[in-house]
Amino acid sequence: MARPQRFPPHGMEDYDLGALSDEQQAALSSFKIKTRMRNEDYLRTHPEVEILIGGFLRELLLRRPSNVREFGASYFTHPDLAGAVKQKVLEQQKKS
Repeated sequence: MARPQRFPPHGMEDYDLGALSDEQQAALSSFKIKTRMRNEDYLRTHPEVEILIGGFLRELLLRRPSNVREFGASYFTHPDLAGAVKQKVLEQQKKS
């Protein structure tokens, strides 16, 4: 049976080792690796994503709102957000 060589399951049940053929399992593993590599490349070339997520998490943990969805909607639609992110990107570029 095809055994996944990487990325063990994160859920409560083990892999269904008979669900995929060896070829299908190899293709799936290759797809996962390529997808992770593309995602990492994207994140490296777009520092604003880390700034957005990090800023949101920081504010979320500092304020601890009772309604996280409402807080998130307010945070990501704030009119000053784009300017603040641009400023942080420029600050990071100056440091490096």
